[in-house]
Amino acid sequence: MSEDTDTGIFTGKSVKPEYLNFKFANRHGLITGATGTGKTVTLQILAEGFSRAGVPVFAADIKGDLSGIAAAGEPKPFLEKRAKEIDLDNYTFEAFPTIFWDLFGEQGTPIRASIGSLGPMLLARLMELNETQEGVLTIAFRLASDEGLPLNDLSDLRSVIALVSERAQELSQQYGNVSKTSVGAIQRSLLVLDEQKAELFFGKPQLDIEDFVRKAPDGRGFISVLAADKLMSTPRLYSTFLLWLMTELFDKLPEVGDIAKPKLVFFFDEAHLLFNEAPKALLERIEQVTRLIRSKGVGVFYITQNPLDVPDRVSSQLGNRVQHGLRAFSPREQKAVRAAAETFRANPAFNAEKAILELGTGEALVSFLEGKGEPSIVQRTLIRPPSSRLGPVTPEERKAVIEASPIAGKYDEEETSAAPANGGKARRRNDARAGQARKDDDYEWAGEFRIPKKPGSPDEPLPREDDPEPEPQPKGRGRGGGYSRQTYGEAFGKSLLRSLGSAAGRILERVLRPK
Repeated sequence: MSEDTDTGIFTGKSVKPEYLNFKFANRHGLITGATGTGKTVTLQILAEGFSRAGVPVFAADIKGDLSGIAAAGEPKPFLEKRAKEIDLDNYTFEAFPTIFWDLFGEQGTPIRASIGSLGPMLLARLMELNETQEGVLTIAFRLASDEGLPLNDLSDLRSVIALVSERAQELSQQYGNVSKTSVGAIQRSLLVLDEQKAELFFGKPQLDIEDFVRKAPDGRGFISVLAADKLMSTPRLYSTFLLWLMTELFDKLPEVGDIAKPKLVFFFDEAHLLFNEAPKALLERIEQVTRLIRSKGVGVFYITQNPLDVPDRVSSQLGNRVQHGLRAFSPREQKAVRAAAETFRANPAFNAEKAILELGTGEALVSFLEGKGEPSIVQRTLIRPPSSRLGPVTPEERKAVIEASPIAGKYDEEETSAAPANGGKARRRNDARAGQARKDDDYEWAGEFRIPKKPGSPDEPLPREDDPEPEPQPKGRGRGGGYSRQTYGEAFGKSLLRSLGSAAGRILERVLRPK
């Protein structure tokens, strides 16, 4: 009889039962295979096994069918046939404790993060900025940090970027060159984020990582399922969010070393999106988090179609492997099959490269860590059927699970500053005149001049991107290395003289014009 044990998850049967050892689950894993070969079911049965053992799980639901893990499965002939083939005599159906999440707040509890918590590198990837533009964004983050300006949502970031543009000359001397062209590119990228509904993700209350490490009253681990079907239309946001989440887990969870069971297992579906066009610095960050997060008791499983999607320096950290069938029509696909076969510890009983091409749905080549942490000999394995539902829950079932969630209502209301009259999101201005480190007075626009405000004048918003930029006045250096600014009287006098000059010119023109 084959079933889960205290030490591992029964995943299927080859010439023997195949178990994923809990002790080595934080050595990470890789699940690969072509579309329709059974990757999602493998993810599902592993998530079920971890939950039974009291280990919380996070997984992205790309197609919507992983949501069925919240409902008990139903007897079906092909499921019962598979159970008999692998000697799963006590095959039963059960629902698992589930929390539904959704960045957009439509199919689950909203997830939010502050702009500041992402940092400039991750945000630059999300905004598809080049190196120069990322440098300006880094200056904006540094300015906000130095001057105590909040960076919670996109409104905050726009205000800080406007401030960077306004103080470009000063900041260039302090932090490095601030290109107005780069500022404009960043502002346009922020508009793109708006179009992708990214503003729904940025804000507070920020996700509490402890809500991902919950257990149900019966001792089973909660399975957090992220609704990602709509999120996949904005793949940069999807991959950036999941990398941010891994980084938050790494930063917030305490060191635990090697433990009998992981504290959390993280399934990263469509993992190729994380590595596509990733700059060197980001790849180094991914490798670092993957390598070191195991000491926090977190296991990470990457799921993707092609094993070549994962860079070698990350793939080398993935000890537990499940390879479903691949198709090899093109040279790159043939290379992928060879690469997948070569990552396994060879089995003299069959040719792994040939077997990958022959695997049917629900079959896989499996190699898990065993003994002292060495990979087992690869085996051709029939994957066990899941106990939860194959396919999605209904909208009514999803709603019931959300309402019964232990975090119901916790993140529903977004924290904002005083909302404007139209009820939209408050636009915190990060008022440069009150919070910045400048020691000079407040200024306002008078025609083309930027002059000191009169005492008691109302607070003015930061200049818009299309406002004219004041010309520096060559009256000697003032504070901060900048030019001295004109007084209100000087500005008014010059404006008056210009007006009188223009009027005199028009009079002379009429007098001298031929009759």
